[in-house]
Amino acid sequence: MKRVLFVCSGNSARSQMAEALLRHFAGDQFEVHSAGTRPAEVDPRTLSALEGFGLESTGLESKSVERFADQPFDFVISLCDKAHRECRHWPGSGAVMAWDFPDPKASNEPKAFARCLHEISERIRLFVLVNSKNVHAETRTPQPLVFYKSLAEETRLLSVLLIEQEGELCVCELMEALEQSQPKVSRHLSQLREAGLLLDRRQGQWVFYRLHPLLDDWMCTILRETREHCPRLLEQPLRRLRAMKARPSRGAYACDVGVVA
Repeated sequence: MKRVLFVCSGNSARSQMAEALLRHFAGDQFEVHSAGTRPAEVDPRTLSALEGFGLESTGLESKSVERFADQPFDFVISLCDKAHRECRHWPGSGAVMAWDFPDPKASNEPKAFARCLHEISERIRLFVLVNSKNVHAETRTPQPLVFYKSLAEETRLLSVLLIEQEGELCVCELMEALEQSQPKVSRHLSQLREAGLLLDRRQGQWVFYRLHPLLDDWMCTILRETREHCPRLLEQPLRRLRAMKARPSRGAYACDVGVVA
């Protein structure tokens, strides 16, 4: 496997995000590490953003570049100008690349960490596409017309409202709640994911869906108010969901449905 090292100043946000993303997209093809020129503790908002995107954050810790000083890497990628200036002549490195992303810690925007993660994700997707044959499908924040068109179908509307209510649902849970077949539910979930309304994560053989963390606030408000002001829409689906036996655990077990939409 090719070895990749992501470097930034503190190794508390951007480089940690890049490490988690590349492991998520192509961990079977790249050995991934991150470090900082002046390492600090991993920012809790970084971990929260990763978890919001359904990414694994276990084991992430801040590390000094000195730990890797004598190790060869195929790629050394800096995520800020300062780190690039300090590490551009990395000993034994292959390609040295400079990716400069604004520090989310310097922003007062509530979604700064989520937006930074999304921007780095797009660059990681391109990196994987160029350096391997496998890359996940692109996710994007929907435009208003796409948002409303996506909800203009009963199964998609009810699926999104149920996910908004429950926070996260598996394919088999939606099948039970909506009394719909596996292919139909999966097809509509795939459309919602491609439109940018939903984000999925795999856990073993399960695929869980949640609202995309970068949905505009007004979109989230519309979904919440629709659910709150039209309770009859979800009355029967929620009753069936609550009565479902052996609902999939969010732990490390496998779902007997296990369908990727």
